[in-house]
Amino acid sequence: MAVWIQAQQLQGDALHQMQSLYGQHFPIEVRHYLSQWIEGQLWDAIDLENPQEEFKAKRLLDSLIQELQNKAEHQMGEDGFLLKIKLGHYASQARMTAVPWSWLVREATNSSSPLGGMMDTMSQKYQQINQAFEELRLLTQDTENELRKLQHNQEYFIIQYQESLRIQAQLSSLSTLPPADRQLREPTLLSKRATVEAWLTREANTLQKYRLDLAEKHQKTLQLLRKQQTIILDDELIQWKRRQQLAGNGGPPEGGLDILQSWCEKLAETIWQNRQQIRRAEHLRQQLPIPGPIEELLNELNSTITDIISALVTSTFIIEKQPPQVLKTQTKFAATVRLLVGGKLNVHMNPPQVKATIISEQQAKALLKNENTRNESSGEILNNNCVMEYHQTTGTLSAHFRNMSLKRIKRSDRRGAESVTEEKFTILFESQFSIGGNELVFQVKTLSLPVVVIVHGSQDNNATATVLWDNAFAEPGRVPFLVPDKVLWPQLCDAINMKYKAEVQSNRGLSEENLVFLAQKAFSSSSNNPEDYRNMTMTWSQFNRESLPGRSFTFWQWFDGVMELTKKHLKPHWNDGAILGFVNKQQAQDMLMSKPNGTFLLRFSDSEIGGITIAWVAENPNKRMVWNLMPYTTKDFSIRSLADRISDLNHLLFLYPDRPKDEVFSKYYTPPLSKAVDGYVKPQIKQVVPEFATANSDPASGNPTYMDHASPAPVNHAHTYSIYPPM
Repeated sequence: MAVWIQAQQLQGDALHQMQSLYGQHFPIEVRHYLSQWIEGQLWDAIDLENPQEEFKAKRLLDSLIQELQNKAEHQMGEDGFLLKIKLGHYASQARMTAVPWSWLVREATNSSSPLGGMMDTMSQKYQQINQAFEELRLLTQDTENELRKLQHNQEYFIIQYQESLRIQAQLSSLSTLPPADRQLREPTLLSKRATVEAWLTREANTLQKYRLDLAEKHQKTLQLLRKQQTIILDDELIQWKRRQQLAGNGGPPEGGLDILQSWCEKLAETIWQNRQQIRRAEHLRQQLPIPGPIEELLNELNSTITDIISALVTSTFIIEKQPPQVLKTQTKFAATVRLLVGGKLNVHMNPPQVKATIISEQQAKALLKNENTRNESSGEILNNNCVMEYHQTTGTLSAHFRNMSLKRIKRSDRRGAESVTEEKFTILFESQFSIGGNELVFQVKTLSLPVVVIVHGSQDNNATATVLWDNAFAEPGRVPFLVPDKVLWPQLCDAINMKYKAEVQSNRGLSEENLVFLAQKAFSSSSNNPEDYRNMTMTWSQFNRESLPGRSFTFWQWFDGVMELTKKHLKPHWNDGAILGFVNKQQAQDMLMSKPNGTFLLRFSDSEIGGITIAWVAENPNKRMVWNLMPYTTKDFSIRSLADRISDLNHLLFLYPDRPKDEVFSKYYTPPLSKAVDGYVKPQIKQVVPEFATANSDPASGNPTYMDHASPAPVNHAHTYSIYPPM
């Protein structure tokens, strides 16, 4: 239980970040109440990427569910009643999410795992940030004490200065006295004046030194503030934005903003305290001007602290929920903008309004160069104004645009071969507000991730390609919205694998063999060696401008069709490992020819977007050969599912390499229709391949035999449907 004990010792922001690692897939209550059992299991002994070990994973998961149920049953009393219900719910939920649970539990039990390592790294990083905040707190407290001391000494100096003026006035009044009286009193007053003036001279030098020392301490504080702010804004916040961008490609969620907000609020609070101290020091200087360099130093400090707080406020005006990156006109969409320091700076006392505008790539470039783009836009967004709301319970200040709609779009002249689905726009969010009783007025702006505007659903896949390429390969701080024209093949593999897993909602991503197949398709290559593709580059044109050799579609269009088909109709079979998918016709033939007749496999069609075909080996009257069924598409599966089609075809016996088809697919078969109701017989659609319609399995050989021994040509065979009444 060492890892969980270590996790419970985290504090502050590190604790909050650890909590954010747990969610609906793996509730933190489960990790806590089953910590001893969890850390006693051999999770690392299971290779979750290996379909052959699925049974082990399921058995271990069943044990976890049983432990949950046992724990739930033993909860007693009022407090235990709610926990009993929650743990019982988690046990039921676990059955629905076996692989994510197994992976997360394994990660949570191993201190050397990515999760354990991440916890250690986060703990160290957060400790460093918190130490810097503590140092800033002490520095700020020290300058506050020094400022009070300076103020006290200056007030005493002013009193003594007034005393010197009083003595001088008394000396001046001696001229009206008789000479005897003047001679009697004048030496004493002259002595007192000399003493006071000497003290004032010394004290003026001391005050000047105090002021310079205080200014130097403020300089040190501001240097540390800049460094801390750079870490939080230029490292942590930028990383969060990068994770948000990758989440658009199906990457893991970017994570909450609570920790970032707490850091930014600490920065805001510390900056504001130091700004007020510097203003008080300036007031003391004005109250008692003493010649020297302090005036210039205070002006410099004022300018620096204003720059720091301006950078903080403008950088923390962010988009918490991005608008859709493929944006269809006349379609409702939403977005959320948040000011991370709004609550701490009391911006909500006069809630600002945020306006959303769509601008082009060129307009975005001009905006970042501070060129005049006032009132320019590239379209009209309905419901594009929203007031920021302060949420007391969370301390967040945000504007929720719930019902925006792009009414029209104005496109620019495109470059060369660029299509409308390659043109990038962005949503500009802008607002204005003041802080500190109108001491500082800010105009804040932030740009959304690039969006591609479409007017018809047929443009969606090409627009998605533009967005995927941009999200995957954009570099921080780029000029809007530059991306490399070519990337290394392994980089592209990471991007499309991330997208595939997200779209198909599967932990089974693309294997190395799958990626080799895709490389062969992308580069028209025959090499089976992954190393041959490590240093190869793929251009944007190869990705989604130029058609594949001999085809009317691009590499991306083919791959996107595979994702769509799998997502809509084949997800359970892909997760079961029943679909090899990324295999060409020749490879399928080589694989099947060594197997018994009736062995089949499922592969994605090379010739049709969003198609999957069945290849099987069967005995021809003259020789054995591999047959390929005409590809199925979404349209076909809307009529009859893949599992039912495989069930219909009696000549299909074993899923490659040797699994009986019913063992793999029977759990997905549609149950038989009921008998006649009210005198009517209900018909049922079944699939028939004409050449194999009379095939029957020979019990002795396991091979199909045919009533008709004509020799059909080895080409793709159309599939037809017959309607039968239930038997």
